[in-house]
Amino acid sequence: MTSALPERAADTSAENPWPVRLLSMKIGEYVDKMSVVWIEGQVVQLNRRPGSSMAYLTLRDVDVDMSFSVAIRVTALDAMPPLQEGARVVTQVKPAFWPQRGSLSLDARQIRPVGVGELLARIEYLKANLAAEGLFDARRKRPLPFLPRVVGLVCGRGSAAERDVIENARRRWPSVRFAVRAVAVQGSNAVPEVITALQALDETDEVDVIVIARGGGSVEDLLPFSNEALIRAVSAARTPVVSAIGHDIDTPLLDYVADFRASTPTDAAKAIVPDAAAERSAVQTYLHRLRSALRGRLRHERAALNALRARPVLSAPTAYLALQREEVEFLRSRARSAVMRRLERERDRVTHLRATARVLSPTSTIERGYALVTRVDGSVVTDPNQVEVDELLRVRVAAGDFGVRVAGGPTPDPRPAAAAGSGTARPRPTTAKKRSGTTEPSDTAKESHE
Repeated sequence: MTSALPERAADTSAENPWPVRLLSMKIGEYVDKMSVVWIEGQVVQLNRRPGSSMAYLTLRDVDVDMSFSVAIRVTALDAMPPLQEGARVVTQVKPAFWPQRGSLSLDARQIRPVGVGELLARIEYLKANLAAEGLFDARRKRPLPFLPRVVGLVCGRGSAAERDVIENARRRWPSVRFAVRAVAVQGSNAVPEVITALQALDETDEVDVIVIARGGGSVEDLLPFSNEALIRAVSAARTPVVSAIGHDIDTPLLDYVADFRASTPTDAAKAIVPDAAAERSAVQTYLHRLRSALRGRLRHERAALNALRARPVLSAPTAYLALQREEVEFLRSRARSAVMRRLERERDRVTHLRATARVLSPTSTIERGYALVTRVDGSVVTDPNQVEVDELLRVRVAAGDFGVRVAGGPTPDPRPAAAAGSGTARPRPTTAKKRSGTTEPSDTAKESHE
């Protein structure tokens, strides 16, 4: 019946299966073909049975929750330095399959503790690779909020770091609120628990800043905070992250990728919230400076106002008006005097012109014995040829006027021709005695008549 069993696992079926022993045998054969391999892990459990030649320990992966049972001879274990739980080791093992139990274990040939120097070298190598990717670039770091609504805190359960952060933060700002996530901060479970807590807080809307805090410890104790998976999780977080791991001399890789590196958990408390007393003092200082500035400005403006009020134009406003009134009165007096003098001069001129006009008027000429002869239509007779015989003329003398009639033709002018041509001859009525003289009065009388 055994010969009828399928040779390969792919040829098995529900009608023609392998028995358990055959699968166990084939797995054992496959495992026996595996070579000796060096692996790295952390010792989480070590059992030594009295009288037994074998010792058993559990070796767990340093990053994830995965472990193997390891068996080692007591003689080999005694030949190496004392091994304690939590130690990080590299082990040369040969995988072994136990068919009776169907379990896989590791037979250890050598166990070597990982030295601090080797751990630091590995951290430096990882640091260089992450820095080359830009995860530590200062331009990627985000500023911390001035006053966060809620502070996310990832720390150990009941740890001193938790008390330091919360107490110092509330001492600075009493109303600050915390969302605390207690996790393992060392050992094989530290990395996954810290990452899970970080992601949960990052997804909470009210959390404005996240603090990852742990107290001091050895290099091995702080190894989880230099883990690559944790570093990448912090780099991917949307919320600003504060690293507060160990003391000043401790610098895990978390310090380089975090948005703010606090030297201690107490220093982290000072970074995430402002000091209420300091802020109140600053406000009081600013208020005092503002009041001083306002008082100084008021003093300056009051002094300027007093200087303006001290000027004569403002201290005695009517004084300027009085000066202007005196000036106006003086100018008015001068104008009045000038007008009066001008009126006197013009009055004298009018009087003189009136006297001149009176002297030159036809009336004045008539009063000196001359007569004005006009025709019926009122035109002045200046030439004997202007009248006709028997024409009625009007003669005006100083005492009145009377009419005359032309009796004969014109009488020749006895004056020389040159003199006769220089003026207009007066009419010589037949009924009046002719007078000698110039013709200028007749011209003046004509002008007066017109």
